[in-house]
Amino acid sequence: MKKLINVTDQVLTESLSGFVSAHADLLELGAEGKFVRRKQIKPGKPVLISGGGSGHEPLHGGFVGHGMLDAACPGQVFTSPTPDQMLEAMQATESGGGVLLIVKNYEGDVMNFEMAAEMAECEVATVLTDDDVAVETSTYSTGRRGVAGTMIVEKIVGAAAETGRDLAALKALGDRVNQQTRSMGVALTSCTVPAAGSPTFQIGENEMEMGVGIHGEPGRKRVALAEAKDIAAEMIGAIRKDFGDQAKGNAITLVNGFGGTPLMELYLMHHCVEQELVRSGITIARSLVGNFVTSLEMAGCSVTLSMVDDELLGLWDAPVHTAGLRWGM
Repeated sequence: MKKLINVTDQVLTESLSGFVSAHADLLELGAEGKFVRRKQIKPGKPVLISGGGSGHEPLHGGFVGHGMLDAACPGQVFTSPTPDQMLEAMQATESGGGVLLIVKNYEGDVMNFEMAAEMAECEVATVLTDDDVAVETSTYSTGRRGVAGTMIVEKIVGAAAETGRDLAALKALGDRVNQQTRSMGVALTSCTVPAAGSPTFQIGENEMEMGVGIHGEPGRKRVALAEAKDIAAEMIGAIRKDFGDQAKGNAITLVNGFGGTPLMELYLMHHCVEQELVRSGITIARSLVGNFVTSLEMAGCSVTLSMVDDELLGLWDAPVHTAGLRWGM
C-alpha cells in the first residue's frame, strides 16, 4: 500500500485539519473534528446537514458553504458518522428554522441519522437519496443506494434554502429532485482503505465491474473491459430503462470520477454519454465533469442524469461557494 499518510488511525483527523485550514475563509471545524460547518449562516434559515463515511471527497464536507450545505459530519473511511456527531452539528448551526438532513440510503447512515433526529430539540426533516439504478440491495443498503446524485440534491436544495424557503418546502423539493435523478457506475480497479492495507476487491486487468457502488460493493456483473462508447451506452440504457416515461426533456448530466481516472478520460466519457443522449431524445441542459463523489483512488466513473424543468435549472445555476463547487459569486 502506497499512500501519503503518517499514522493510519490519524488519517481522517489530519486530513480534516488540512481541509479546514486550506478553506479557513469558508469553514470551521467542530470540537474533536465531529463536523465541518459554514462560518456564516443566516439566522432563522433552515440548515442543511449531510454526512457519511470519508473517502468520497469532496462529498460531503467539500459542499459546505453558501448555496449548499451548512454542515457535514465525516465518519471514518467508508463508515457512517455517529449520532452524537450529527446532534452536535445540529446544535451548532440551527437557529429557529429547523434542520433538513440529506442522507444517502445506506443502513448505517439511515440508522444513525434517525437516532440523531429523535434526540434533537428542533424540527427535523429528512431527504433520503437513492439514485443508484445498479442494484436494489447491497451489503451496505436496504433498497437502492444513494450515490453521486446526492450532490445534485444538495446543490438544488441548498440554493432554495438561500432564498428563504421553509423546511417543509425544502423537504418536498429534495424528495422531488431525488425522484428525478438516476446514476450508474463502473469500476476498472479497486480502492484500498488505509486501515485494511489491501484492495477492497480483486479485479482482472481486462475486467470491469458494471454497476459498482461507491464503497467498492459488487455491481450488476463482472465483464470484460469494453470501449468507452459501449460502457456509456450500457449505463445510459440502464438509467433510461429505470426512468421509464420520465426519460425525456432537459437533464443535468454528471460524469463523476471515482478518484483514479484522469479528466481526459472523464471528458471522453462525457462525449460518449452526450452521443447516447442525443439518440435518446434527451437534451443536456447543464453538464458537470470531474471528481465529486469519489471512492478513494478507485478507477472508473459514474453517470448521473437529473431530469429538470426551468425552476430546477434556475436553482442549479444559482450562486454557490464551497470548497468543491463554486460559480456565480
